[in-house]
Amino acid sequence: MHKPNQFDLFASRRFLPLFGTQFLGAFNDNLFKNAFLVMIAFFGLSAAGLDAKTLVNAAAGIFIIPFFLFSAFAGQLAEKYDKARLAQWIKLLEIAIMVLAGIGFYQKNAVILFTCLFLMGLHSTLFGPLKYSVLPQYLREEELLGGNGLIEAGTFIAILLGQIAGTLIIQHQPHGEMLIVYACVGVAIAGWLASRAMPPAAPPAPDIKINWNVFGETWHILSHVHRNRTVFHSLMGISWFWFFGSVYLTQLPDLARNTVGGNPGVYTFLITLFSAGVGIGSTLCEKLSGRKVELGLVPFGSIGMSVFGIDLYFALSSLVPPTQLYDLTGFVGVAAHWRVMIDILLLGSFGGLFIVPLYALVQTRTEKAFVSRAIAANNILNSLFMVIAAGMCIALLKAGLTVAGLLLTVSLMNIAVALYIYTLIPEFLMRFLVWIATHTLYRVRHQGLDHIPDEGPCVLVCNHVSFMDALIIAGAVRRPVRFVMDHRIFKIPVLSFIFKTAGAIPIAPAKEDAAMKAKAFDRVAEYLEAGEVICIFPEGGITRDGAIQTFRPGIDEIIRRTPVPVVPMALQGLWGSFFSRKDGAAMMKWPRRVWSRIGFVVGMPVPATAAGSVALEQEVRTLRGDWA
Repeated sequence: MHKPNQFDLFASRRFLPLFGTQFLGAFNDNLFKNAFLVMIAFFGLSAAGLDAKTLVNAAAGIFIIPFFLFSAFAGQLAEKYDKARLAQWIKLLEIAIMVLAGIGFYQKNAVILFTCLFLMGLHSTLFGPLKYSVLPQYLREEELLGGNGLIEAGTFIAILLGQIAGTLIIQHQPHGEMLIVYACVGVAIAGWLASRAMPPAAPPAPDIKINWNVFGETWHILSHVHRNRTVFHSLMGISWFWFFGSVYLTQLPDLARNTVGGNPGVYTFLITLFSAGVGIGSTLCEKLSGRKVELGLVPFGSIGMSVFGIDLYFALSSLVPPTQLYDLTGFVGVAAHWRVMIDILLLGSFGGLFIVPLYALVQTRTEKAFVSRAIAANNILNSLFMVIAAGMCIALLKAGLTVAGLLLTVSLMNIAVALYIYTLIPEFLMRFLVWIATHTLYRVRHQGLDHIPDEGPCVLVCNHVSFMDALIIAGAVRRPVRFVMDHRIFKIPVLSFIFKTAGAIPIAPAKEDAAMKAKAFDRVAEYLEAGEVICIFPEGGITRDGAIQTFRPGIDEIIRRTPVPVVPMALQGLWGSFFSRKDGAAMMKWPRRVWSRIGFVVGMPVPATAAGSVALEQEVRTLRGDWA
């Protein structure tokens, strides 16, 4: 039986036209830009008497300037107008730019082509907030991570193919200039046709007044985003990825030529590996996260980026200085080069795991009327970080650092940046620990997760089998869950960090600490009044014989104070695990197996009027069945 996955989106009008529009736009950006740069570098195109190196660096700056100047304006447009209609206008602009570029290519006029380069930067600036902010409108929440993964993978593949195509087409002299004109205009028209198939996407803030003060609006957007710490630091994380990635992509030509001794084919191959890696990591996000926005993948991705970045340094340092220029076949035929290839591929893969959940987090944690402007803020920060990265590379390389040493420096910086971000937002690290625990120790078979309401307050009740129960539930449920748990479990090292970060509520029996119990019930009522999800283990403690114990009346008190739906759940297969009390105290016996198959079953919500402890206990017993 087919299980839904992200690739099903390609059969949906809610996604395919957007993907095609974005893919063709990114492809055309790089098709045009690389053809232009090849004309400068190899065919003597010049302007104002400047040399090729100066013009190439100027081109990079000219393309990125619109992101600083017009991102705030682009964010406002995407909030005020229907995004599908806006995409069509932007694609018509792209056609006009490419027609003008055709004149520039035909006349070999660098001034016209530099103007078009600036305008293509403007085109990308206008489309950026639109493409990411429309995804939450087109896709369901469980599709969002997969959709972001495909967009990110498609972008890197389009960039790669555009660079290759632009280089190859313009080299077909004497007709390369005309061929590139046909290609650029043809791709722009195809992008416009794709945009016409995008479904309507109603503007979230149609009454917004456009602020034409570019710098004032930029400051307003950044200030607004800064007030949401999680979103702001997620944007900083995305921008750091572009800092990290731009350093690697910028240095790959020199690395390919002077460090490993390869020809242009080797460079193309290495950039293909990196881009393919990002695509692989981006598309794996949905599989690894269970179709929900899993923040635990972010630390996982950052760890991999540093590990393989550091290993790449040692792989490059161990190479014998080349005595000849390798073609692609010769390069691949050297065994020592395989370590370099694997490191670059995995660098990209872990980068994809790092960045995709951050985009999805920004889309889901930003108020709906501000998503486009949050993405605009992201574009501004990305551009700033990339400029800083370029300046740092120039300074360090002029100071005598080797390319391999520069890449090592950035990988070590990544460790410091990651630790800083996870200190500011412990939720990332907490989710990482939950993800590791629930994906290395167990294989969880989920059933009925859709029964948990997508919004609004509710109480989850579950049998209590082991010290891992809360982590397994937290790893499965898409919404943040506030657990009510025995204060002794709450204090367990490592787990304590997770529970505190997740806002868990420690509780003690009245005869042991009546004040703690009363405070716990007050906090439960506050969370429910705020529309959050509470999970309680009504047995009052972990089972000592594998059987479900009698539910205590605490659940009745919670529902009496705040009448909300109650969702019964059951854990299966955990009795006998290392964290259960079978055959003695938990965690005091030798683990018998890892990656065990267990079950997590969720029943239909029970209205507050019918949610008594006795009825709920029977529901949980039925859900668990005979699999203890």
